[in-house]
Amino acid sequence: MGGMLRPYREILARPGAVAFSSAGVLARLPISTVGIGAVLAVSATYGSYALAGQVAAVVVLTQAAFAPLLSRLVDRRGQAAVMGPAIVTTVVGLGVLAATAAATGPAWLLYLGAALVGATMGSVGALVRARWSHLLTRPAEIHTAYSWESTLDEVVFMVGPILATLLATSVTPTGGLLLAAASAAVGGWLLLAQRATEPPTGGTGEHHGPSIVGGPLLVLVGTFVGMGAIFGATDVAVVAFTEELGHKSLAGAVLAVFAMGSGLAGFVYGARHWRGPQWRRFGIGMVALGVGVSLFGLVGSIAALAAVMLAVGMAIAPTLIAGNGLVAELVPPGRLTEGLTWVGTALGVGVSVGAWAGGAMIDRSGSGGGFAVVMVAGGVAALTAVLALPTLRRATQPVVAPNAAPST
Repeated sequence: MGGMLRPYREILARPGAVAFSSAGVLARLPISTVGIGAVLAVSATYGSYALAGQVAAVVVLTQAAFAPLLSRLVDRRGQAAVMGPAIVTTVVGLGVLAATAAATGPAWLLYLGAALVGATMGSVGALVRARWSHLLTRPAEIHTAYSWESTLDEVVFMVGPILATLLATSVTPTGGLLLAAASAAVGGWLLLAQRATEPPTGGTGEHHGPSIVGGPLLVLVGTFVGMGAIFGATDVAVVAFTEELGHKSLAGAVLAVFAMGSGLAGFVYGARHWRGPQWRRFGIGMVALGVGVSLFGLVGSIAALAAVMLAVGMAIAPTLIAGNGLVAELVPPGRLTEGLTWVGTALGVGVSVGAWAGGAMIDRSGSGGGFAVVMVAGGVAALTAVLALPTLRRATQPVVAPNAAPST
């Protein structure tokens, strides 16, 4: 166990590392609480799940549209200069959303608040990973740091929805939104106040060049959309499955098992310094994920579902870590935040598409239809990744001088 922990102890011993990483956990809690917080608040006060879903969709769509632009500004002008005002706007948007829901105000105010939140949330995970890439120099250390952050991501997704649901059901319907506002304000301030570890802005030439979303990064973005669709469809299918068996209250616990499997696998994966190329590990992970979700067609009990969720979850974090690592190899250093945000946004878009498609199929044919969407999304995502591997390999292959001696 001590050997497994050593790589993590080494990177966390760097000056400022524990401070910005822990602040990042609190600052990105809203990514797991805004959506469910909006659904719980709006459905409780307006009695409409359709309106609740529309409000949550506005958050996702505006974030998909604006997060890459926001991250490009971060790379050009710095994290504090851009994200300081953005976080204030996010908190204001959450306040508008919560106040309108509490007063059962006009729907357009709900949409306005949701749009403000989505447009300014940005990607805190990308900000933190960019700090790690600035602080560390060795690829093996960066791999460990990205693995650490992926494990923390899973902690956020395990704890956030549970806290939001508890507050919304036992304190106030807007509790999840208020939790998101508080964590964004406090965590964001704690992160941005740490100027010593903030990455410097890159050269202006990097930022005024052509879009980085082309060729290799584009196929990576497409694969992340498919991966997100797996997650989104799985969420709604699990809720429907547990409800059909008369144990809807267990849905959160089953989804927590999903995140737990991913977090544990990411922690173990990050403790090892892999020698093979990241494009190959990413491909293996995507295939494993595609094969794993095919097991959903065999489950007939909640215990069996939890076991499959644990197994499938173990393929998630290592694949995401390798994918984020590929981004660092594919984009210029001065545009790393932008690159990481593109794949994170693609994942979010995929989650929304998967949840919508899964929900539509569940309405038609029950939880089996939802799991069918998961399996189709897994197959498409795995196939896309396999077809993309030659492109990713060529894009990340070191350039060797014509007269250089071959490596042995």
